Amino acid sequence: MHPILIRWPDWIPFLGTHFFHTYGLLYALGFFLGYLWIRAEGKRLGYHPEFISDLFFYIVLASVLGARLFYFVISYPDWWKHPLDFFKIWEGGLVFYGGLICAVLVSYLFCKKKRVSFFEVADIFAPGIALGHAIGRLGCFSAGCCYGRSLDTTHWYTIIFPQVEGGIAPHGIPLYATQIYEALALFLIFMFLISFRKQKKFNGQIFLIYAILYSLVRSVLEIFRGDSIRGFVIDDFLSTSQLISLGLILICLILWKKLPRKE
Repeated sequence: MHPILIRWPDWIPFLGTHFFHTYGLLYALGFFLGYLWIRAEGKRLGYHPEFISDLFFYIVLASVLGARLFYFVISYPDWWKHPLDFFKIWEGGLVFYGGLICAVLVSYLFCKKKRVSFFEVADIFAPGIALGHAIGRLGCFSAGCCYGRSLDTTHWYTIIFPQVEGGIAPHGIPLYATQIYEALALFLIFMFLISFRKQKKFNGQIFLIYAILYSLVRSVLEIFRGDSIRGFVIDDFLSTSQLISLGLILICLILWKKLPRKE
């Protein structure tokens, strides 16, 4: 856990004491590397780079705003009392599913306006989303958010966070390294998706595989999460993310059956 990457000295004019958070850097790096993949894949399939860049720009805005809004609604019922805290994204506090839902809606409207296949474009973006998200989870690891449940003894699959300034996770006790588990799972999903491209049967298939695989991974990892701030539908039994995962899997299975017939 290394929340603060750089501390600005007090003597720097106009800055005072500020921090450059590792979380923000890694999430920005995730967006950037995801974009490079998406741009290359879009070019390979004949999409103009300007189209990819424009859509990616809107997706970034929608995903960040959606992820932040979802986090505030779940975690801070009285968030309107401190509205400016909403914009402190560099300090952490993003819910992936909120960002994904908003990004999908914006992408659908954008593709409809441009008269291109939304599901074909979604297939281009899906591996890049998995890659960027994997790197973003390393940002969660650096901040200590999304931490796992505690254990009585240490194991090879656990982590003990030190006590550091700005750290979110409990320190000095063994925890499930859920951030690392998810980052590794997302990277494996990315590798699987890019290897599956040649076996694709219909537009939207790669995106549906991504959504199903991630939903399964997320549902399992929620069992090992220890940060109750993420929200529960049924206390200590069904988290908000698990409910969304189940709903997303159901939607994907329905689309899997309907999309080939439509084409």
